[in-house]
Amino acid sequence: MISQLCNDIFHEAIHDYHVFDDVDTKENNPHPTGSLEYLLYKKNWIDTVQWHLEDIIREPGIDPVIALQIKRRIDASNQERTNLVEYIDSYFLHKYKNVTLQAGAGFNTESPAWAIDRLSILSLKIYHMELEAEREDASKEHRKNCADKLRVLCQQEADLSTAIDELLQDIEHGRKYMKVYKQMKMYNDPLLNPVLYGKKN
Repeated sequence: MISQLCNDIFHEAIHDYHVFDDVDTKENNPHPTGSLEYLLYKKNWIDTVQWHLEDIIREPGIDPVIALQIKRRIDASNQERTNLVEYIDSYFLHKYKNVTLQAGAGFNTESPAWAIDRLSILSLKIYHMELEAEREDASKEHRKNCADKLRVLCQQEADLSTAIDELLQDIEHGRKYMKVYKQMKMYNDPLLNPVLYGKKN
């Protein structure tokens, strides 16, 4: 099942990142370039670095100049993340391009790769919530609350994993087809963002 592959690789990437736990650690993707495994590892690595950048930028006493630098880095990361999700969808589009559609076949409101994107974020939430649930310097109430949240997150992961597998099975058997819309983000495009192309109000 694809979801098991995703979850295994996401856990691998999260573990590898936390060996050094530094947003400037260079990604060392162990999977063959261009493979689905490579794309999934890279996807989660981007998410993991961005997770920690989001933590850092919320430090109350952060220097505004550094905060702006991190904000720019987060913006670039978001664009890279979007591009990679669309690349993963291209992988599935190619894989299922010759499937014969059944009569009445429909499409899903969310593409496979955007569902996988949510699964990647869930892996990070589970990892960090588990740390909070086991924090020795936290109160008993804090640990209990986090343990309760962890159970919910794990159920969400199981449900989303099932939904992803069922969606891909439906696509493989022609019960559904992929309909992918590009995100077309405008704020990073110098031709579409009025601030960047100098439009006057």
